[in-house]
Amino acid sequence: MTIVINVAERPPYNEINVIGFTKLMSILSPAASFWRRVLKRHIALPAEHGAWVFLLSPLLIGYFVGLSRGGAWSASAGWLGVAALTAFLARQPVGTAVKAYSGRRSRHDLSAATFWAAVYGLLALVAVARLVLGGAPWVLLLALPAGPVFAWHLVLISRRAERRQLGVELVGSGVFALAAPAAYWAMLGRADPLGWWLWLLAWLQSSASIVYAYLRLEQRVLKVMPAMAQRWRRGRRALLYAGFNVLLALALTAVRVGPPLLALPFAVQFAETIWGTLRPAVGVKPVVIGVRQLLVSSLFTLVFILVW
Repeated sequence: MTIVINVAERPPYNEINVIGFTKLMSILSPAASFWRRVLKRHIALPAEHGAWVFLLSPLLIGYFVGLSRGGAWSASAGWLGVAALTAFLARQPVGTAVKAYSGRRSRHDLSAATFWAAVYGLLALVAVARLVLGGAPWVLLLALPAGPVFAWHLVLISRRAERRQLGVELVGSGVFALAAPAAYWAMLGRADPLGWWLWLLAWLQSSASIVYAYLRLEQRVLKVMPAMAQRWRRGRRALLYAGFNVLLALALTAVRVGPPLLALPFAVQFAETIWGTLRPAVGVKPVVIGVRQLLVSSLFTLVFILVW
């Protein structure tokens, strides 16, 4: 007797493996569907990549200036970084949840948003508790301004009005800049007046960067290259912000609050602003503008740390 096997009707070997693996996972992991709902990168991590620098720059400045002033790495400094990072990350899932409740996003995103908000919130609470128990309760005072500013941001999200809000971004950058004195004091183990200057300098730099980014975004929608007089007129505000920072840094050096080359990192942003004013970004993609400004802000942070 001859047995005939129709090979063509058999599924491919790879397909058999995939089907078998899927069945095995469904048996061994009843929670697989849950993880598929919550493991969404666009909900877990901030969508605006350039926003990272507004937190990391002040944080790194505080750490390294603290080292240069005789401070040392400690558990409090480490937990401060955890608290700042998790609070920053929580913005994305909480904002996504507000969008879902206000009808801007699907309700299916609520599972992932709730999960990641809970994870970040729990980590932030643990970090704050360790800071307080470790003798750094002043961190709670520095975090107080974040509450109303974040609530303001969420209200704007619910109203579909969070984009291109210069005032909100400038105030928000001031909240992020509080990471500079927090990290500086954590390295020293005590509060020091220089921390407030670090906060102000970090905030002013972030503000100049934001205003300049708005200038570049306005330039990109121009139909033709404007005349030179119009270029200077359009860039006036950004030039004033960046130029003021250079002058303030020179003044702080003169009164010996800062190092001799304190104006150098601010000159980086000022030079970029002059270049961007003279060469409008007509037709340039927003991502190109964002990446360039991210590089400039990173260079500022590096030079700032080096001059200290």
